[in-house]
Amino acid sequence: MSAAPAAPGPVLLSGVVGSTAYGFAHAGSDVDRLGLFAVPTEELHGLHRPAESQVTTGPDVTLHEAAKWCRLALSCNPTASELVWLPDELYEVRTPLGAELVEIRSSFLSAPAVRKAYLGYAEQQFRKLLTRDGTDPAARRRAAKHARHLVRLVGQAVLLHETGHNAVRLTDPEHVRDLGERIAERPAVAESLIADAADRLARPGVLPAAPDPRPAESWLRRVRAAHYTAPPEGPRGPGAPAQSTGGALGPTG
Repeated sequence: MSAAPAAPGPVLLSGVVGSTAYGFAHAGSDVDRLGLFAVPTEELHGLHRPAESQVTTGPDVTLHEAAKWCRLALSCNPTASELVWLPDELYEVRTPLGAELVEIRSSFLSAPAVRKAYLGYAEQQFRKLLTRDGTDPAARRRAAKHARHLVRLVGQAVLLHETGHNAVRLTDPEHVRDLGERIAERPAVAESLIADAADRLARPGVLPAAPDPRPAESWLRRVRAAHYTAPPEGPRGPGAPAQSTGGALGPTG
């Protein structure tokens, strides 16, 4: 396996996600990795913003800049959010700042965002099932994969809503696999699964009506402070003021 290219900044947290994390992996399965990095803070001060994500294949690695990851997590994006809910043994990088993020993971959650994000993703998988070509073996395999993820997503959504915990590692992956095969054959089976999840998500649960962004804001400011290096002072350009006026205009007369 080829090495992933260097991240655009120090990686704070990363781990193995996808089928390995869920318990679906088999011999020959791809190994997916997800992480977040901190761009050097001084790069945020110029005209051009640095890239907020880096995605590579062979190996499959997705890295998000710390602020972007926080925005995704506050919207309960299922793919990004699972980074802070992995089993301990699947983390490959966990710096002190990364560990702090895991500790505040519940503050990103909210009932409306879980319902919108997880059911929305599950319904996307369902639509893909309805448009598959049942005569193509490759399409049949893709359909089974979409169906497994549909089952996983609705199960995770309900568990999050009712317990506040995101179970990335499935308790019974074989059941999910078998149900996925049934749904791939008869997509209509998924309709009752999605409807039941929607009904349970509409009932009162343990999640708040809105996330609490304050822990993420505080964490991100510590990240920025930790990764700032003041540029060296160089000679002032022609006509540069010897002292800043703080942006205010001085008296003209």
